[in-house]
Amino acid sequence: MKKKKAYNVAVVGAKGAVGHEMIRILEERKFPVKEFRLFGSARSAGQTVKFRGENYTIRELKFCKEEFKGIDIILSSPGASISKKFAPFALEAGAVIVDNTSAFRMDPKVPLVVPEINGKEIKKHRGIIANPNCSAIIMLMAVAPLHKKNRVRRLICSTYQSVSGAGAKAMEELKDQTAEYLKQWNVPDSEKKLTKKVFSHQIAFNLFSHNASIEENGYNGEELKMIAESRKILGDSKMRMTTTCIRVPVFRAHSETIYLEFEKKMSVEEARAILGKAPGVKLVDDRKTNYFPMPIEASGKDNVLVGRIREDLSAKNSLALFVAGDQLRKGAALNAVQIAEVLIA
Repeated sequence: MKKKKAYNVAVVGAKGAVGHEMIRILEERKFPVKEFRLFGSARSAGQTVKFRGENYTIRELKFCKEEFKGIDIILSSPGASISKKFAPFALEAGAVIVDNTSAFRMDPKVPLVVPEINGKEIKKHRGIIANPNCSAIIMLMAVAPLHKKNRVRRLICSTYQSVSGAGAKAMEELKDQTAEYLKQWNVPDSEKKLTKKVFSHQIAFNLFSHNASIEENGYNGEELKMIAESRKILGDSKMRMTTTCIRVPVFRAHSETIYLEFEKKMSVEEARAILGKAPGVKLVDDRKTNYFPMPIEASGKDNVLVGRIREDLSAKNSLALFVAGDQLRKGAALNAVQIAEVLIA
């Protein structure tokens, strides 16, 4: 990309939870924006969003080259089908797309990037750079530094995923259901009447298997994304992986238990030393006070919290750890803005 003092930037999906966070992070990190365009659905068109003290009106996204004329970078999070539909027009107009959806992640011609892990892949782009799945990003921020030092042969991960991953309406549903639940405190759980619009199951004071569709092999789509995307990002197609993804009543930070089997022994002390220096990671691992990563402390923060580092007593050359990271920030919007920062560097 041609070096400039400032860039013409567009956000597609500006009214969604991730789009909103992208706008906030562009401002926080003082990204050099010249012209700023916001796109959304017909429902959000005409609404205004404040950026650097000015109000910007959201335009209804139209699928034509003229829509993106003069735009340098597009931060996109409108849903996979919309990304696939508008991308050809944006590319024809000369824009580079940083896409947060699943539309292009497994395309072999599209880099799938976590800047701290494989940022060099960005230079291989042909107009599109994919932002990985949020659970994969948060997991790999802890796994990749260890894998680089001592190859991980097998990985087992269970996630405890916040509702923000299902969008702003899902966050509203958790808030509303919690209030409804508490108003019916004396009513047996099986008889409580709670409004369900986003999730098919009650999310307040409950947890359930991730709401992605179940495939023939019994894994859901979220679990399969984590496996496929992690192998691509790490450049290790032979790593053995299994995942279980669970939706929990937390607003915006994902937590994950991770079990790693290495090629050779790695001590707890060595893992702590590596993770203590890893970019984008904060070590929270105090056994004396039983203080480890918590989603409430990861919410709104850029770093992924890592702790509970211990030997896995069930397997040789293995460690167990626990992570928590903000789904909307490092799991989505922050990672996308970081890709854009590398792109213009």
